[in-house]
Amino acid sequence: MAILNIEFKARSGDVIAAENILLQHNPLFIGEDHQIDTYFNVPNGRLKLREGNIENALIHYERENTAGSKSSQVLLYQHQPDETLKAVLTKALGIKAVVDKRRKIYFIENVKFHFDTVESLGTFIEVEAIDKDNTIGREKLQEQCDYYAALLHVGKDDFMAVSYSDMIMANKNP
Repeated sequence: MAILNIEFKARSGDVIAAENILLQHNPLFIGEDHQIDTYFNVPNGRLKLREGNIENALIHYERENTAGSKSSQVLLYQHQPDETLKAVLTKALGIKAVVDKRRKIYFIENVKFHFDTVESLGTFIEVEAIDKDNTIGREKLQEQCDYYAALLHVGKDDFMAVSYSDMIMANKNP
């Protein structure tokens, strides 16, 4: 399934305060997930296998490394947990990076919120305005991201340009 997202990731010194602000808007709480994202070596974009208690998916995405809200083209294959899939991908492509995180997941309509604690990196907020069926449009998705960035007190210096995998690889290669 091909999906258009406008999304941002931001470092947060107080994810609990941000989460409490969101809770005032009656979001749907999906749950708290422990996710292991294994990134594989690919020539274009990023390919990751997400293994969690709630979410399990093979995800390919292309996104610019710019701070602030940005467009992301996502191909998502949801599956049941399967060790063989990871073994095949590892053998064929090799592992680029592994991200271990605890994630609280909420939704308000088409907007997904993540409050993340990432091993060796810290705490972050991610907001994804999602258009699964091409009915919302890029402009409305951008408006949603801008609204929630302001609501959650995300400042322009808080926005992260790169993925967790890029940050982990940078930590390994100073």
